[in-house]
Amino acid sequence: MNIDLTGRTALVCGSTQGIGKESAIQLAKSGARVILAARNEDKLQKIKQKLDSINQQNNDFICADFDNSKLLFNKVKEFLANKNTIHILVNNSGGPSPGSMLESNSKQFIDAFNRHLINNHNLSKLLIPGMKSDSFGRIINIVSISVKQPIPDLGVSNTIRGAVASWAKTLSYEVASYGITVNNILPGLTKTERLKTLIKGIAEKHNRSINEVTKEMESSVPSKRFAEPSETAAAITFLASDQASYINGINLPVDGGRTQSL
Repeated sequence: MNIDLTGRTALVCGSTQGIGKESAIQLAKSGARVILAARNEDKLQKIKQKLDSINQQNNDFICADFDNSKLLFNKVKEFLANKNTIHILVNNSGGPSPGSMLESNSKQFIDAFNRHLINNHNLSKLLIPGMKSDSFGRIINIVSISVKQPIPDLGVSNTIRGAVASWAKTLSYEVASYGITVNNILPGLTKTERLKTLIKGIAEKHNRSINEVTKEMESSVPSKRFAEPSETAAAITFLASDQASYINGINLPVDGGRTQSL
């Protein structure tokens, strides 16, 4: 299958590492102009240079901290003011810190709600008018398999991910008639910095070695390995394409079969 995103512009959030970075690369390889968004300008510059070596689509970046929703909103709004239309939005940002539900406090829930759901909502509202104008839009949210099956010691994350999934499903009903789809990617255990942090936290909490925890987590996946970020990015790129125009309002696990529910 040849995915051609020439003429489309994609805003990829959290795009300096992991799934976000790989998504930016694959979208660029498919011909899209890619706008990176993250808080580290040096890393953004380096990723942009890589994208520029892939295509000649006038790639760009927006430097903003996703814990500052107002600043993020204003920077994207400023970008749009220069007659830019963004057709593809990849909502992706770092997950909440690990910890059980009873160990978590209200501030952690509020901060995570703002970083994930509120940012997703604000950016979508900002971009949807342009998507409507071009009769094409793709809103792709990077969520978690915890939407289907809670993950131990991720109380805040499990809660917020469920809220994002419900928000996305509701929005998908409202925008479908304009040629806009809203879908969720549910990554499983993926080789990212977040997974390294989670493994280290579990090892320290239970006085176990990192290698022991890693092997145990790998064995919990039917394919007996962690996902590469590029494998998740491939699903994201497909959902951004014309070929996925009739796929809307779904939760797509990319987890090697680990989730036990349908």
